[in-house]
Amino acid sequence: MDKRTFIKNSSLLVGTAILHPILSCTPKKPVETITPERLKNWAENFEFSTANVHYPKTVEEVRDLVIKCDQLRVLGSRHSFNRIADSTENLLSFQHLNKVISLDREKSRVTVEGGIKYGDLSAYLHENGFALHNLASLPHISVAGTIATATHGSGLGNGNLSTSVAAIEFVNASGEIVNLSRESDPEFYGAVVALGGLGPVTKVTLDLVPTFEVAQVVYLDMPMESLKDNFKEIMGAGYSVSLFIDWKTDKITEVWVKKKVVPGEELDFPEDFFGGKKADVKMHPVPDLDPESCSEQLGVPGPWFDRLPHFKMEFQPSAGKELQSEFFVPLENGYEAILAVSEMAEQINPYLFISEIRSIKADELWMSTCYQRDSIAIHTTWKQEIPEVMAFLPQMEGRLNRFNPRPHWAKLFTIPSETLQSRYPKIEEFKALLSKHDPEGKFRNEFLNRTVFGVS
Repeated sequence: MDKRTFIKNSSLLVGTAILHPILSCTPKKPVETITPERLKNWAENFEFSTANVHYPKTVEEVRDLVIKCDQLRVLGSRHSFNRIADSTENLLSFQHLNKVISLDREKSRVTVEGGIKYGDLSAYLHENGFALHNLASLPHISVAGTIATATHGSGLGNGNLSTSVAAIEFVNASGEIVNLSRESDPEFYGAVVALGGLGPVTKVTLDLVPTFEVAQVVYLDMPMESLKDNFKEIMGAGYSVSLFIDWKTDKITEVWVKKKVVPGEELDFPEDFFGGKKADVKMHPVPDLDPESCSEQLGVPGPWFDRLPHFKMEFQPSAGKELQSEFFVPLENGYEAILAVSEMAEQINPYLFISEIRSIKADELWMSTCYQRDSIAIHTTWKQEIPEVMAFLPQMEGRLNRFNPRPHWAKLFTIPSETLQSRYPKIEEFKALLSKHDPEGKFRNEFLNRTVFGVS
């Protein structure tokens, strides 16, 4: 990558933004606006480009802000590692719009405000006898932000968290409240994973399943060679399976196997798992870190929301000060893709905390990273060495290029816009949907213009 491209990508994705004048955005009714200093994202690898952050408490206040603001982007839990949620002018936080609206026991569905976090929602659902089919590794993230970026969880039979959405409500650029459902609106499939481009998502209805328990066991040092002839069997050995790799040896550092507890059936966690040995102490995905923050292991059953995430709600998630990238490749290419990355081990190691491999079921959501293909996600948690990681990513992307990787929308990547768009068969329909509900580009930012519309 030449110097000009490196500087451009670094500044667009993680660098400190240039200050821009704040455009007028005066709502009809007073809305809480806090502007003492610019917010940072969760990992603190960048500051948002404006300190003008609005905190509406009602949908009417959201509509008023949308109508009055010339430019606006919505914040979720600020867990993005790139500038997908950034704005140089106005940010809208869902900090106060974070409640359960209703629980439909007959239809097994819950309707929530967009800002609710999965950890908070999960406890409520469990108390009422329900569960979500899947959860991400972190319970700290918000529903609206999660579904907008197709954030996923794990399991050969589990679609990403966006696939739980049965209906969605958002406020479009004219201030109109738009409701779309899976049953009756074809545009629904473009509106769920919308990258923030349709407007603030004020309400989401999610499909539920009966509550259940999960037990998990960690296996250590499984030979990489075991993946060659057993890849799908290994990834399907539990309700959710994660491979953690430090790329220092020819072994999988840790294999986290989460199994659903079926009443009347004995849990089967063998001592040996394709050459990996069952851990007899609790582990952190990064072996040198304290595992206290991690969900319970050692085969002890517990509620789904206490086991499917890797980390507990009450603790700091993951490593903390870090960077993340993630690339989705077809399931059938998973083993080959892992080998392609392993060939870069010496280059990766100086900047690495850990890599994680997960599987996700295909779906029909237009901009989902798993659109119409069962996928393997190659996720890497990097040390926060921004210039070095940003310079290295194009090399990793190049190694994976023959598998047509789709990057996680909220993590770091440098794949050119034209290449990225070619990997989404419904990209033109998605652009038309955004233009229909936001013809003047009120909800667009540099990230959306560049990645979806190809405008530098």
